Order: sequence, then C-alpha cells, then structure tokens
Amino acid sequence: QDTIFPKEITPLQAVVDSVGDDAIEAEVSASISLSKLGFERFDQPFGELSGGWKKRVSIACGLVHNPEVMLLDEPTNHLDLEAVEWLESFVKNANMSMIFVTHDRRFLENCASRILELAPSYPDGSFEVNGNYTQFVRRKEAFLVSQEAQESALANKVRRDTAWLRQGIQGRQTRNKTQVRDAASRRAELKSVSNRNLVPSKIAGINFDAVGRKTNKLLVMHSVEKTMGDNLLFRDLDLELTPDRRIGLVGPNGSGKTTLLRLINGELEPDSGTIKRADKLRVVTANQYRLDLDPNVTLQDTLCPVGEMVEYMGKEIHVSGWADRFLFTQEQLGTLVGSLSGGEQARIQIASLMLQPADILLLDEPTNDLDIPTLEVLEEALLDFPGAILLITHDRFMLNRIATEYLALDGVGQTKEFAGFEMWQEWNKKQGLVKTKFDSEPIKKTNKSRQKSEPVKLSYQLQREFDGMEQAIAEAEEEVERSEKIANDESIVSNHQKHAKACSDVAKAHEKVRELYARWAELEGMQ
Repeated sequence: QDTIFPKEITPLQAVVDSVGDDAIEAEVSASISLSKLGFERFDQPFGELSGGWKKRVSIACGLVHNPEVMLLDEPTNHLDLEAVEWLESFVKNANMSMIFVTHDRRFLENCASRILELAPSYPDGSFEVNGNYTQFVRRKEAFLVSQEAQESALANKVRRDTAWLRQGIQGRQTRNKTQVRDAASRRAELKSVSNRNLVPSKIAGINFDAVGRKTNKLLVMHSVEKTMGDNLLFRDLDLELTPDRRIGLVGPNGSGKTTLLRLINGELEPDSGTIKRADKLRVVTANQYRLDLDPNVTLQDTLCPVGEMVEYMGKEIHVSGWADRFLFTQEQLGTLVGSLSGGEQARIQIASLMLQPADILLLDEPTNDLDIPTLEVLEEALLDFPGAILLITHDRFMLNRIATEYLALDGVGQTKEFAGFEMWQEWNKKQGLVKTKFDSEPIKKTNKSRQKSEPVKLSYQLQREFDGMEQAIAEAEEEVERSEKIANDESIVSNHQKHAKACSDVAKAHEKVRELYARWAELEGMQ
C-alpha cells in the first residue's frame, strides 16, 4: 500500500536493486521499465518525487521482471487525480493479469472486469461478479434482497416445523425421522441466514459534532500568497468559508493543497495577504498520514487518553461502547495501535475527529484505507455536517457526492474556482495546466505584482447562453438519472433489444452533459 524507499535513492537504483542480477543487464532492464512508465530522468532523488511518480517507481520494480500477474494493494493511496487517471490507463492497457485491492469506487468502475468481495454476509464468505462496480452493486443488492426473502421463507417453515413438533405424544410415535432431521436442518439454516443478513448493518457509526455557530462568515482569506522554498504555490488567493459550504480542493501533488489547509488551521502564516477568522473559531483537521497516532499506545488509551469515559455531544460514553461504534471488539482495547491495519487506524482518527466540535472540517485524503461501507457512512456524515468543509481526496466518487464547488490549484501561482468536477477536468485539458515535476520547472517567486487582464464582455447572445448553462446542465443530469433508471429496470434488462436502446440513451445523455460542461468552461474562459 505504501511506497517506501530511502529518500536519497534514485528511481534507477531502486529498480536495479529489485532485480538483483548482473549489474549491467539489471541497469538496462531497469531503464527500459522506467522509460515505459514515462520517466525521462532516472537520477532524481526519491525524496523529491511526488506521490504519483513514487508509485511509478514501485510499478517499475514489478514490471522489470516481465510478470504475468501483478498484485496491487490500494494502488491509489496518496496519489493526485492526474496520477490516478494515469494508473487507470496503465491498468487497462497492461498486457498481463492484475488483481487489485482498492476502496476507490471510480477506479473499480473504470478498471475492473471481475469483482470479488470478501464478507461474512455471503454463504461462502465471498461474492463474485463478472463486470464493473455498477454491475457488482446491482447484483449484490439483488442477492441481499433475495437472501432476506430466503430468511422470511425459512422462518415460516420453521414456525410450521415447531408447531408440528409440539403435537401430542401419540403423534411423535409415528413421526417420520427424516422430517425431524429436515426440521432441525431448516432451523440451523435459518440461524445461518439470519446471521449473514445482520452483517451489513454492522458499520461504523460516524457523526461529526458541529459547534452550531450562527456566524455567516467563518473565515475570510484576501490576496493570500504562499511560497515554499523557491516555489510559488498561489498568489492573490481570495477564499470565504461559510456554513454549509463544501469545497473540493483539486490539483496535482505539490500544488499547495495541504499547504492551504495548514494556512487555514493556523499552522502556517501567509507570505502576504490577510486571513480573518471568526471569534473562537473551531477548526478540525484530518491528516492523510495519521502521524498523530502513537504506535506504542494501546487502542483504549488512544480512544480515551484519560479515564474510561469519552464525552460526545454532551454525553458520556464508556470507551468499550465508543470502540464498538467503530467496529472494534472489547478484546482489541489492549492492542497496540501500531499492530492495527491501515483501515483500523483510519477509523481511530475518525473517532478522534468526532470528539472535537468544529466550525470547519479540513480533510486531507480521509478515504485512505477505509473500506467501502465505512466510506459510505463517512459521506453521509459529511453531507449532514452544517459547518464548512474543505476536502482533498483522489476519490472522485466522494468528490462528486460531497463537494458543491471546486477550487483548483496548479502549483505555479494560479487558482480558479469551478462549479463542477467535469468543468475542472475540461479546463485542465484545454489549458494544459496539469504538469508533473518532470514536465516543467516551477515558477520562481518574484516581487512583481501580477498584471490582471482586462475582462472581456460577452455578447448579448453568448451571455444569455452562459446564464442558462447551470439550468441546462441540471436538466441534462436529470435526463441521465432518468435514462439510467430505465436501463436498470428488470423488464428492460431482460429484453435484449430494449436494453441495448436504453444503454445507448444513457451514453447519449452522458455525452450531452459532457458537451454542456465543456461549453460552460469555454464561455467562462471568454470572460
């Protein structure tokens, strides 16, 4: 899951070391593997690489062996969106079999041709579907519904069996032994099915504690500039945070997204500009690397550092009950945090966040290591949170659900706001602003003020078109939902011709939305 190499090692050295054969042959093979993955420089220290390029080094260490099968464990962790899209392209085009463990639902949708879920809610502990994530979810829901119906039918049979077994002594003497065994078998089967149906309800209980502040403006940033080293991250940045505002921060690794969060929570100060905070503002931050967890402390002391009770939303809860809410057993309370899995450590951090009343939630890759059921509960909790949220995540599924708007950083001084994720992607492609550290040198800090271009006024007709874009997109997205509902209807699915036409309608509806977003970005670029 984690890409770990010494900071001073180069990509070439890392791949050569993974070969372990003749030095000259290993260097040639390593160079070929790195070139296939887009490397132009093989000598840059590993510590200077972004998360995406570090992941490519790991993949090169596997590719150099010309494998028939590659295993990827949470491959999208700590990657920016550009790197995730590159990884998707690599997985889809690689001439080998791949097995990947991932919580990234969009990655599953785009890359998986077969999905296997391991869970105690299935008869054999697993459920398999040939298809992508959408097909898997549909088949899974149908199976769980049928399993609930099976439980109901079995319960009726067991009730009849029980009544039959309670008949008088005379009836027992002539009773068929086979029927008695069948009745016992049905009772055992009912217990097994009931236990499996209970499993999906065992999910983490997540609900963030909001301060409930009535202040309209929580934080206002004006003309903020920040440089790290010689790299100018952003300048003339204006940002206002208000209750119910949920902003997705997008941009390549190293563009300053985490730095912006650190400015908001007060860890860093701007080089210029002002940051005004509401009185007694409460800001809670989730760090993507979970560095605040001490691996040598027990789970109980981490969840509840003092005593045995935690205070949540004005109520005291015993630590064992608090642990149970996050799917930890009482036996795990004495376990050292360092021996827990990444997903369990992620749940610990969420538990800690929930104990801190907040006006603003700053979430830096909160999805890392979380399983999909926990992700869905986290998303619902964020949607219910009444304060402001700034979200950094490579999980495009979560971004689409949570963010109501987007702030893009390019890492060379520019920032831009977008109403939708697709708008940012289209603008990015058009402007060519998503660059890796290998593509260009970052802009150095200068003392010259930015020259703002004069705004261009749209013609009357174009302005009318621009003003109506949001409504047009909303209607187009409604058409997508309507067409998808038709395509998923069982009566349509069972009819090959009707289903083919329905799928074609879905594709046309999605294409219409993409065209509208592209046109919106084009019109906005004219202003």
